Amino acid sequence: MAAERFDAIVIGSGQGGNPLAMAMAKQGWKTAMVERRFVGGTCVNFGCTPTKTLVATARVAYLARRAKDFGVDTGSVSVDMGAAIARKREIVAKSRGSNYKGLTQTENLSLIEGQAEFTGSHEILIALNAGGSRTLTAERIFIDTGVRNAIPKLDGLSEVAALDNETIMELETLPKHLIVLGGGYIALEFAQMFRRFGSEVTIVQSGERLAEHEDEDVSAEILKILIEDGISVHLNAHAERVSGSAELRLTVRVADVAQEITGTHLLVATGRVPNTEALKLAKAGIEVDERGFLKVDEWLETTVGGVYGIGDVKGGPEFTHIAYDDYRVLKANLLDGGYGTTKGRPVPYTMFIDPELGRIGMTEAQARKAGKKIKVAKMPMTRVARGFESAETRGFMKAVVDAETDLILGASCLGVNGGEVATQIQIAMMGGLTASVLRDGIWSHPTWAEALNNLFSKYEAEG
Repeated sequence: MAAERFDAIVIGSGQGGNPLAMAMAKQGWKTAMVERRFVGGTCVNFGCTPTKTLVATARVAYLARRAKDFGVDTGSVSVDMGAAIARKREIVAKSRGSNYKGLTQTENLSLIEGQAEFTGSHEILIALNAGGSRTLTAERIFIDTGVRNAIPKLDGLSEVAALDNETIMELETLPKHLIVLGGGYIALEFAQMFRRFGSEVTIVQSGERLAEHEDEDVSAEILKILIEDGISVHLNAHAERVSGSAELRLTVRVADVAQEITGTHLLVATGRVPNTEALKLAKAGIEVDERGFLKVDEWLETTVGGVYGIGDVKGGPEFTHIAYDDYRVLKANLLDGGYGTTKGRPVPYTMFIDPELGRIGMTEAQARKAGKKIKVAKMPMTRVARGFESAETRGFMKAVVDAETDLILGASCLGVNGGEVATQIQIAMMGGLTASVLRDGIWSHPTWAEALNNLFSKYEAEG
């Protein structure tokens, strides 16, 4: 059977692939979108949308328990997990439906539901979810298949009902004791979330500290916050075996001493791996790295001309806003006659623990490793007027400034609305404004951003 010919094929309907498919179709390209499960990708279905919905529930519970701090009597507080999960499902369904409507109502765009695999450099075979198959070919193919939870080598793991970032958000009964394996962003967000829901929570991290990509003082402050919230944390703890059903027993080794941690549920959050195996990329000659991520250049083209990678599947920062910028790069180059590149673009992100961590640019450690002459500005949230007025004084703001040019190299804002404050610093960085300009700016009082006056007024370290 001859292959059906399209101008473009997008495999995976993530937050980069969706707008690209619609943009190409609106440009008159005959476009196919292939999705094996849910439209919207990780963000809509298992990432940003559902997790931040549940984070909001957790924060309401946290504030309700603190109500007396503000002179408000709420009585006892409990979380109805069934209602919280139902709210999450409703919001996800609305977002997914919006994505589905956009794809199916766009002229020149065909949504095909099934699993794709390459049969040649520019040809794919789709095993349709409804049965049967279709073969498609196109001059340009875009891979946006995302990532999934990594399964660590842990004896007994396959024999227990372990949770991942997807299945934990379907629990309608509150875990009595949740053990979280991992110390990264996903692990920490869920750990704090379920502690606030009412679970006992234990974090088991194999590394020396939590959030290892951050500066050491940021990691230490995050640890302090989580311990204050009643979470038990084991660092340098190497998980060796897990067993049990109603009661799980996790054996960990710390400094050559074996310990046993018992709990009712286990969340595995030790990393992510790309969804590339089922694509049979070797048949197309598309190269991947040692972990299976697509190899792409700064214009997102793989090792096969006309085949591109979008979003998490290509490695690098795994954020929705980066996937969306991938779309902008491709749209500029392929549709608008412009020039787009991933080279040198800023990579902001926020970890949605509470208080949240907003990040942009270099950390102090990265700047020093790069040999930069820097000044380090740091201020605790106890010195932010809005912070003590709101009884939200945990965390700190920190910025790394080039000592020679006074330009801001990066910032870490660990505090309420930390992501928003870091975004304001990013805007200053994008505009080439110096730290002194922010120091002398007139900001509305009392706002969180007003702290920039004081942050850049005194430097703790130089070198």
